[in-house]
Amino acid sequence: QVQLVESGGGLVQAGGSLRLSCAASGFGLDRYAVGWFRQAPGKDREGVSCAGKDKDDTYYADSVKGRFTIARDDAQKTVYLQMNSLEPEDTAIYYCAADEFISRAHHLCEWGGSHDYRGQGTQVTVSS
Repeated sequence: QVQLVESGGGLVQAGGSLRLSCAASGFGLDRYAVGWFRQAPGKDREGVSCAGKDKDDTYYADSVKGRFTIARDDAQKTVYLQMNSLEPEDTAIYYCAADEFISRAHHLCEWGGSHDYRGQGTQVTVSS
């Protein structure tokens, strides 16, 4: 079955950390730009962090820069999002996505359309 499955969400206090994982099955990630997006109630979708096809090409939204780190392990077909210094404003459903015909990280994060593959999402709740 071709899919992306996220894990690692949960409830954490402000200042805490979480590590999200996104595992691909049925396809390899090496031909795809990959990224993490989030959507909070009443807010637009936000491209949080993306990794382009080039190993060193990453993008972070200003709201998470310096706190979040994206990493991709194509051999394990997994994308990670390390989230540190979490704030209540980070509360949202986080999902991962992959697109074959987008190469650059910032293009993927700024893309407002549908993705080739998208996971179901995992809830992240940060309490104050």
